[in-house]
Amino acid sequence: MTVKTPGKGIDPFSFQLGMINCFAEMVACGVKQLAISPPLSPSEYNALAPYSEQIIKGFAISSYLENSLMVTLLQSPEFTQNKCSILYYKTETTLAAYLDLKERQARLIASDDYDADAQKAISVAFMTLLSYPSDVIESKLSGVHPDPFILIDGAG
Repeated sequence: MTVKTPGKGIDPFSFQLGMINCFAEMVACGVKQLAISPPLSPSEYNALAPYSEQIIKGFAISSYLENSLMVTLLQSPEFTQNKCSILYYKTETTLAAYLDLKERQARLIASDDYDADAQKAISVAFMTLLSYPSDVIESKLSGVHPDPFILIDGAG
């Protein structure tokens, strides 16, 4: 689905950069503990990376290039497949919490213990890191919902 203004489509580069700026501001202001860029192809990342660096310096936060974002009930596996994401955070504790959660998920999968309950627990922990309110988390866990960032899907 591509939303178009009269005679023009949405510029994916500007849209993604705007999302990054907004998420960075939310992290800097303490609204979100962790934020994630849209999933980016290698060429999109290369184009956006210098601007992302300027944004994090401007907001005095940090970022981490995640080449394999953990898959949870928040989004479909296809949403981030073969793409990278940039994580935005204020404290190293937040990044460590994400990396620990991803490692915990990998251990559960490797030991064949990643059942529906474990998947739900990991998903809740991930969405909590993203500062989703509990009612939103419950809503996202209760049924089918679209992947985020669909406004420019297929436009780039």
